[in-house]
Amino acid sequence: MITVHHLENSRSQRVLWLLEELGLPYELRRYARDPKTMLAPPALRAVHPLGKSPVIEDEGRVLAESGAILEYLAERHGGGRLLPPAGSEAALRCRYWLHYAEGSLMPLLVMKLINSRIVPGSPTLIRPIARKIAEALQNAYQEPNIKLQLAYVDQELGKHPWFAGEDLSIADMQMSFPLEAALARAAKPGQYPNIASFVARIQARAAYQRAAAKAGPAQPLR
Repeated sequence: MITVHHLENSRSQRVLWLLEELGLPYELRRYARDPKTMLAPPALRAVHPLGKSPVIEDEGRVLAESGAILEYLAERHGGGRLLPPAGSEAALRCRYWLHYAEGSLMPLLVMKLINSRIVPGSPTLIRPIARKIAEALQNAYQEPNIKLQLAYVDQELGKHPWFAGEDLSIADMQMSFPLEAALARAAKPGQYPNIASFVARIQARAAYQRAAAKAGPAQPLR
């Protein structure tokens, strides 16, 4: 039995979605964030030294990192589903977006989240200075780069309905979290229509909805 260690409002939502798409049985163990720090609880360190989620246990293995988990589950238990044929153009696209999600897009969104907390978390006397620093970082680096990345993703989704091409793949699970976060925190209504359409499609899927019902709807970057 696959065990998923699921932290609320986290990347593990996409692991649950994959398991539901594949129809695999699994045990779900939920963990709540610290209400003040929003960090994972110490109990997760008993599962994996980094104490983060997602983490799964399967056949005596403990696996972390959502992209690695998605690949492992699809290869070992997927029976060829949600993985494009090896060596195909779709397989290359799938691999690219698996890495892009956490390598290019998520760091910018996390930086934006952290930057938004600098001023409220600063002592009152230095808040004017902290505000200027935060605004300078946002205007000079964060916003231009986030817009560049999201415009690129939106353009790519205008070529194909799914990230690997014409069929749903694990790349779509991997990209779901940053794009939901981007729509919630970094985009104006109607600014990226293809991204909005993609998010609407995935959220309408029965497997996605089953995962959300079991773990609670994802509310990333809060």
